[in-house]
Amino acid sequence: MSNTIDTPLEILGGISAEVFLRDYWQKKPLLIRQAIPDFVSPLDGNDLAGLSLEDMVESRIVLEHGETPWQLKHGPFDDETYNTLPERDWTLLVQAVDQFSPDVAEVLEHFKFLPNWRIDDVMISFAVPGGSVGPHYDNYDVFLLQAEGQRQWKIGQMCDNESLLLKHPDLRILDSFEQTDEWTLEPGDMLYLPPRLAHWGIAQTDCMTWSVGFRAPSTAEVVTHYADFVARFLPDEQRYSDAGMSPVSNPSYIRTEDIQRLRALLNEQLNDDRMLLTWFGQYMTEPRYPDLLVGSELSTEELIQSLEDGALFTRNPTARLAWSHIQLDQESAVVFFVSGNSRILSEHLVVLLDLVCCADALHLDNLQAWFSDAEAMTLLCELIKQGSLESLDE
Repeated sequence: MSNTIDTPLEILGGISAEVFLRDYWQKKPLLIRQAIPDFVSPLDGNDLAGLSLEDMVESRIVLEHGETPWQLKHGPFDDETYNTLPERDWTLLVQAVDQFSPDVAEVLEHFKFLPNWRIDDVMISFAVPGGSVGPHYDNYDVFLLQAEGQRQWKIGQMCDNESLLLKHPDLRILDSFEQTDEWTLEPGDMLYLPPRLAHWGIAQTDCMTWSVGFRAPSTAEVVTHYADFVARFLPDEQRYSDAGMSPVSNPSYIRTEDIQRLRALLNEQLNDDRMLLTWFGQYMTEPRYPDLLVGSELSTEELIQSLEDGALFTRNPTARLAWSHIQLDQESAVVFFVSGNSRILSEHLVVLLDLVCCADALHLDNLQAWFSDAEAMTLLCELIKQGSLESLDE
């Protein structure tokens, strides 16, 4: 893979990843005309509606003028749902379509200048004329790729938790919208929006938009989940201690030294970088649909034979993979995160991990050099058993 840091990227309108991350990422919007020239969507509205009939797929329909203003319906839907929809002013949204369509997942290849573990999913919306989900803001970065038809995007003010919202049980629709820009996107055009920037998309024709969203855990989530994770490893006898304390002059007063002891107790855990890395890697690689990780058991000998017979293995779209370096005593090792789990591996397996995480496919040519490495072959067999790697023949 070529260095994309300083190389102009078509998906970014000819600017480099470095310039984009410096000047736009989490700062201001960027309109990119023909980010993917002559883009033709592999799915149409009927395909998307078909996905919304499935129990496992997360889907919603927003009707601006339904039984209530901005009525929200949750899937799975049925044919009758679509037969009773009006001609205007509704939107179907389907989450994580990349998990179910390899053709949709291919669009993520354009975003390799960003960490894989930051990417959440590709949500696809189909809207009839006037269809919208109202003026709102997201707490994460998003790239909006126009796939079919025309959608008008209005850009508004920066928002925060003090921004007023309409009274609605489910949707976070802004009470006021201060428009600053307006663009109409055609197929192949893309709009990047930073977190908390108000925006309002309105379908001008029957249209489809792909939203590439990014994982951004809130501070509350980080504190809560990390504390729960750490607590699992702490024995009950490890408690607040004040040995050597000085006598108190007022028994009801909490002294500065008491808080300092408490802070030291917390810092002992919070300053453990290895613990933090382990939690973060597991948390950020948790799969959205773990039930889609269905594996098959292969011995090392069976795996080698299948590769020699021409087998190809690819990453399951549901699997989330990442790795990092870790220090063990005096030795350097790597920790490999696989769909919410982790394991420590020898440093020399970094090259193999890059293959597993980034290669288009695993086959005899790029795996043969690892046949004599027991640790490497055990890892590959476990990934196949766990379902993160799957044969293209399956």
